[in-house]
Amino acid sequence: MQTEARVGMAAATMDGGGGAAAAARRYTTQQQQQAQPQLQHHQPQLGTVPHLLAGGVAGAVSKTCTAPLARLTILFQVQGMHSDVATMRNTSIWREASRIVYEEGFRAFWKGNLVTIAHRLPYSSISFYAYERYKNMLQMLPGLEKNGGFGADVGVRLLGGGLSGITAASMTYPLDLVRTRLAAQTNTAYYRGISHALFAICRDEGFRGLYKGLGATLLGVGPSIAVSFSVYETLRSHWQIERPYDSPVLISLACGSLSGIASSTFTFPLDLVRRRMQLEGAGGRARIYNTGLFGTFGHIVRMEGFRGLYRGILPEYCKVVPGVGIVFMTYEMLKAILTGLESDD
Repeated sequence: MQTEARVGMAAATMDGGGGAAAAARRYTTQQQQQAQPQLQHHQPQLGTVPHLLAGGVAGAVSKTCTAPLARLTILFQVQGMHSDVATMRNTSIWREASRIVYEEGFRAFWKGNLVTIAHRLPYSSISFYAYERYKNMLQMLPGLEKNGGFGADVGVRLLGGGLSGITAASMTYPLDLVRTRLAAQTNTAYYRGISHALFAICRDEGFRGLYKGLGATLLGVGPSIAVSFSVYETLRSHWQIERPYDSPVLISLACGSLSGIASSTFTFPLDLVRRRMQLEGAGGRARIYNTGLFGTFGHIVRMEGFRGLYRGILPEYCKVVPGVGIVFMTYEMLKAILTGLESDD
C-alpha cells in the first residue's frame, strides 16, 4: 500500500491544490511503513532527489497527455468574458475541438504546455521542501508534537500540506498566469512565447500583473486539500474493509480519481474566477471585472447564471481519471528504473 503515497507525491506535480492534498496523504503511508517494517527492509527506497525527479517527470508526462482537455477547459472557462450568452449556448466539447483543429491546427491543443512543464519542477521542488520545513515547525507547537497521536499527526499534515501548497503556488504563480494566457489565445496571438509574455505583461500591466488572480488560487488551497484528503481517506478505508483483497493499485487509482473529481467539483468556481482574473487586460483588452474576487463571482452569476461558474467542468472531469492513471504508471516505471540505477551504484 505504499504505492498510494507515491502516486500522491507524483500527483503533487499536477496542480496547486492537488499538491497540498497529496502531501497530506502521506499520513497513510507512514502508518503502513510502521506496520510493515519487514517489507521496508527488502525494498530499496528512493532518495529525495530521485523521488522528486520521478514525480516531476510523471507530472509533466501526465500534463502533456491531457493537455488537449486542459486547453478546452480553459477556453470554456473564459468564454463568458468576451462572448454573449446566446453564443455560449451553442458551444460543445466536440464543436470547440473541431474549431481548434480547423482554425489553429492540431498542434494548437498543446498551446501553453511548454510553460506548464517548465512550471512543474520548481513547483514540486518548493512544495516538497516547504512541506518538510513546515511539518518540522508545526511539530514544535503545543498539541502538535510528534507523539501527539492520530489527530495531531493528521493536523500537521493538513496544515503543512496547505502551507506548502500556498508557498509553492505563490512563488511559481507568474508561470501559471503565462500558461493561461498562452492557452487562451485563439486566432490572434498577442504573446509569442514564455519570455515575450513575461516581458509584455510587465510592460503593459506592471509587475503586479503577473499575480492577477493569486487570491483565488490561495483561497482554493484549503478547500481543495480538505475535500481531497477526506474523500480519499474515507473511500480507501471503506474499500479496504469491504474488499480487503483488492489490488492496492486499483484502490489507489479509483480513490485518487474520485477524490480528484470531488475536489474539482467543489473548487471549480474558484478556478474559473482565477482564470478570468488572469486574463484581465490581456493583450490590451478592456477590463471587465473591477470589483475584486467576490465582485467577480457576483458579476458571473448575474450575467451567466449559477451554471456559469461551472463552465468547462466536463473536460475537467474527463482529464481526471487518465491524468491520475498516467501519473501513477509513469511514476512507478521511473521509480523502478531509478531504484535499479541506485542499486547498481
